Amino acid sequence: MNHAATLPLPATAAETSILEGAYSRITWRLIPFLAVLWILAWIDRVNIGYAKLQMLDDLAFSEAIYGLGAGIFFLGYFFFEVPSNLLLEKIGAKKTIMRITIGWGLVCIAQMFVTTPEMFYFLRFLLGVFEAGFYPGIILYLTYWYPTVRRARAFGLFMSASALAGVIGGPLAGWIMTAMHEVNGWSGWQWLFLLEGIPSVLAGVVTMFYLTNKPQEAKWLSDEEKRLVLADLERDHGSLGEREHSFLGALRNPKIWLMVVIFFCVIAANSSLTFFAPTLVKGLGYTSTMQIGWIMSAIYLLGAAGMILNGRHSDRTKEARLHCGGSALLGAAGLALVAVFNDNPMVALPALAVAVVGTMSAIPVFWQLPNYFLSGTAAAAGIALINSIANLAGFGAPWMLGAVKTSTGSFTSGLLAVAVIEALTLLIILAFVPRRRPA
Repeated sequence: MNHAATLPLPATAAETSILEGAYSRITWRLIPFLAVLWILAWIDRVNIGYAKLQMLDDLAFSEAIYGLGAGIFFLGYFFFEVPSNLLLEKIGAKKTIMRITIGWGLVCIAQMFVTTPEMFYFLRFLLGVFEAGFYPGIILYLTYWYPTVRRARAFGLFMSASALAGVIGGPLAGWIMTAMHEVNGWSGWQWLFLLEGIPSVLAGVVTMFYLTNKPQEAKWLSDEEKRLVLADLERDHGSLGEREHSFLGALRNPKIWLMVVIFFCVIAANSSLTFFAPTLVKGLGYTSTMQIGWIMSAIYLLGAAGMILNGRHSDRTKEARLHCGGSALLGAAGLALVAVFNDNPMVALPALAVAVVGTMSAIPVFWQLPNYFLSGTAAAAGIALINSIANLAGFGAPWMLGAVKTSTGSFTSGLLAVAVIEALTLLIILAFVPRRRPA
């Protein structure tokens, strides 16, 4: 029986207005704060790409060592994301996100003491362990607050923070590594880890006092707003029909594994760009750390715009398949051009921007797809399972690129391989994901 169908729609223009106001209040209350946390997480995850510009020479690490260390982060993700999301479902978002944020901040700081490859690998793995659950946890958390037709925009606003982290993180890393180099006898990359880890620890403490677990607990919503939002969410649950609710049932669902394959293709490209884009820019002749930071800042600003606009258009048209697959194809085309013209700044830099915009724009819209057939505990486990397994591409792709560069002296063949993998996103979606529009 479809219980949601028995719930009345907002009967009056006044109720509709109240509901719209409630969602606006929810957005302003949650999204900016979550975006700040994601900016901190993203900066602490990817600042290794900038630290690399000094760190490899200081520690005599090869590109292969760097690629393995950068990617091993995602092994921590793989092992701990599902337990983290199940814990969030059980104890709530506040406690879970606080634990995650403080943990990754402390590990980020600890990276300043790296001296050997083994220490590097261990701390990168530990960073993944602590950050595991944050991204899929927020995806799950936002499903508690928004119906399906509003989620792509909410996801896009939240996830665009990773692009904004690039806008902020590039110049910030360049300034820290330049201005603080040799202060107190520490290299610039050591100061980078210290100064970018401290804010995460502080933000974790704030999280416990600021976040609200679910709408029914929101003291900042009126009783009428809560009633209308909860009714809207229940209608949305019913409109999607029967969905899997159990964890074991989700594991047996072939659609979960289809989502894993699709997201794997996107993440292979995203992680490659995340960890090697500053190096690619340096290879084009831009040797100043500050200059590289500003170039990456401009590119990620375009990426943020792409994520937001693609999410809004997906919500407006109630279409997610082509918004995800088409964006991934655009990213793949950009990567291929970077690979072929990696010695020509006039072509490679715009192509790098296209690769970032396309790849990042595919991500928030992708997360509409699993919610069409998962809910409850299955959603908590399924979202984490998709993200954790697909993020093994985040381990494999950087390791492969580092190994290719070490053995051949060029990124070309590695980038072309990643471009082909990303292009498969659209083909798989067209072949196996049926058209579906939420009611």
